[in-house]
Amino acid sequence: MRLEPVVGDDPRDILRGLRGALHGAGPALGLGLVSGLPSDVRAGTAVVVTTSGSTGVPKRVVLSRDALTASALATAERVGEGAWLLALPASYVAGLQVLVRSIVADREPAVMTGAFAPQAFAAAALMMASSEHGRRIPTYTSLVPAQLATLLDAAATDSAVLTALRSFEAILVGGQALPPALLERAQEAGARIVRTYGSTETSGGCVYDGVPLRGVSVRIRKGEVQVAGPTLADGYLGEQERTDAAFPRDPDGTRWYRTGDAGLFEDGVLRVRGRIDNVIVSGGINVSLDRVERIVRTVPGLDSAVVVGVPDARWGEASVIVATRGEALRRSEAVQLEEARAAVKDSIGAHARPSRLVLVDELETLPSGKPDREAIRRAVASLH
Repeated sequence: MRLEPVVGDDPRDILRGLRGALHGAGPALGLGLVSGLPSDVRAGTAVVVTTSGSTGVPKRVVLSRDALTASALATAERVGEGAWLLALPASYVAGLQVLVRSIVADREPAVMTGAFAPQAFAAAALMMASSEHGRRIPTYTSLVPAQLATLLDAAATDSAVLTALRSFEAILVGGQALPPALLERAQEAGARIVRTYGSTETSGGCVYDGVPLRGVSVRIRKGEVQVAGPTLADGYLGEQERTDAAFPRDPDGTRWYRTGDAGLFEDGVLRVRGRIDNVIVSGGINVSLDRVERIVRTVPGLDSAVVVGVPDARWGEASVIVATRGEALRRSEAVQLEEARAAVKDSIGAHARPSRLVLVDELETLPSGKPDREAIRRAVASLH
């Protein structure tokens, strides 16, 4: 089957090509870093998504028509059917799935173009209002936490943005953990939020509010979250060894995806605790940066902070909080750091306390909207 690279990130171009790829009438699409892609892929492939992720290691994930369609149908079963607004890059799986769901539902998606802005989001959302046979058509969208925070900030003074947020039957939020304080703000504003968990390898979100979608199975093996079901990718293009390591099979043939995330089940609900490998060794003790970050984000003004590990002359490695200015300016940097250190000490122990708080004008992000943790780490490590 022919693979056709898509140059650029124009959602209209991707939508046109995706229709043919899903219906089997056109070539498979190559999205992202497409240089060096082979000209052919296996039959049934719809899209190859190339993503570097937050660690900077490139991955070329092969997604079939069946996997993408299964994910879209399971989402519609869980949250309902309707019209979708694309507010994320279409070359990343969360944005791609907005287009897939629209195609499966046989509805034209609303599309935001250009840089994300609250007023543009509101205009696009409010233009979606329509009815069919006298019944309002529900609307949906997908966001990352940073976008949701931007919209909530704007909604405090812009009634159109607030109305837009309230207009959606469901707003799927994924790509990274949603801070509890941000979820609470959204709910108080009247937004109906669905927290999603998944990755490119699972065709996007496959667990909603801690409960797997239809057909998806989740298990915990040695503390790691593993996923099985019809939404799994075929693997990594041209990397059989990497594919075999990430997608092991049970003796009965069941194929699983090893997420690399730590997690557990509490009352039947999946709780993801962060990356298994996002750990530093500080003073000879392992410290989970994800766990530290979750606690730091409970401190007022630090609800979107990122915690990274950097070399430390005394402890070997230490954690550093990186946050944007703004809310943080209402209190001194020293006060915020002490509050965060106290919270981490109470929850984990003194050994896990962050060493510094670094304030920046803006956190560096990947095109997907996730924090670019490697770029943030490098920037902090370069400070003296």
